[in-house]
Amino acid sequence: MPTLPYWRLSGFYFFYFAFIGAFSPYWSLYLQSLHFNALQIGVLMSLLLVTRIFSPAAWGWLADHTGKRVRVVQLAAVCGLISYCGFFWGESFVWIFFVTLLMSFFWSASLPLMEAITLSHLGDSTDRYGRIRSWGSVGFVVSVVGIGYLLEIVEIIWLLWVVLGLKVGIALFSYQIPEKEIISHVSGFHSIRQICRRPEVMAFLFSSLLMLFAHGAYYTFFSIYLVEHGYDKGFVGWLWAIGVICEIGIFFIMPWLMRHFRLKQILMFSFVCATLRFALIGSWVDWPAVLILAQILHAATYGAHHVAAMMVIHYFFKGRNQAKGQALYTSIAYGLGGALGAVSSGYTWDWLGAEVTFFISAITALLGLLVIAWKMHSFNH
Repeated sequence: MPTLPYWRLSGFYFFYFAFIGAFSPYWSLYLQSLHFNALQIGVLMSLLLVTRIFSPAAWGWLADHTGKRVRVVQLAAVCGLISYCGFFWGESFVWIFFVTLLMSFFWSASLPLMEAITLSHLGDSTDRYGRIRSWGSVGFVVSVVGIGYLLEIVEIIWLLWVVLGLKVGIALFSYQIPEKEIISHVSGFHSIRQICRRPEVMAFLFSSLLMLFAHGAYYTFFSIYLVEHGYDKGFVGWLWAIGVICEIGIFFIMPWLMRHFRLKQILMFSFVCATLRFALIGSWVDWPAVLILAQILHAATYGAHHVAAMMVIHYFFKGRNQAKGQALYTSIAYGLGGALGAVSSGYTWDWLGAEVTFFISAITALLGLLVIAWKMHSFNH
């Protein structure tokens, strides 16, 4: 059996999610320094979600059509690095919009392809996926905490150079990953349309959309919500860190969980935790201990759900459908679900208030639980 390229795969995840840890929390501060208004900043930040609706599908098709998934990841990483350099050449809204859109198109390509590549390298040892993926969470924590302290002592313009370094890291590690031959399966001869017509597949994809929709208010307004209720930014930062640290922990115990519980049971449990988590955040914001408990539940609502979802995708989409299956999942869940959740929470936040917005998130997660229980009854893996 070929040696698993553990550190090369883990290194790519580290830099990929370190980029997210730098970009998502702090890029809006850079845009604010360019004197863009709130609407302009919102539009620019939403481009990363919007491109995830269509970009992964296009890149996934190219990877499966050519059979050169690593080569496509390398192309996307290098083009993403080159397009990012455009931020150094202009500061107008139109220019930043164009550069962000182009960079996001290439950035959105890498992760679903890397998930397919990693699972191919793991073969029958898919229970080791969580340990590799956990390095992405480590990268996120190191980045978000380190840059937070850095920006206390340097100007925001230095963020451009830090992110540039992380983009270089992504590109370099993309050239360290060995290609893995795509193993043909009988199910691999079925078309994506045939696979997606299966009731359990449709239920899984729709429930995943609901899970990411439910997280929309959390990812968009959680920090603002806490600050408005009197919490200092240091405590807010540690709450985010607690969630990701617990996420890392669940990645390491997922092999044990998958040996003792079915994937369907893990998915259902994650939706139960999501329902509870968002209800707690909406109703008990003035209780720090309750907020800490809610962040601990991130281990299930993101960590356990993500690993279980990757295993489900790997089960349904085999052979040359692997990359397309990962891309389809990313487009529907993170692209469409995440974008709809972020936008809709923006409307309900102003019209109905924070508590109602998080209550809607809880109801959405509960709906996802019912979808799995009702329509995935025949899925016993």
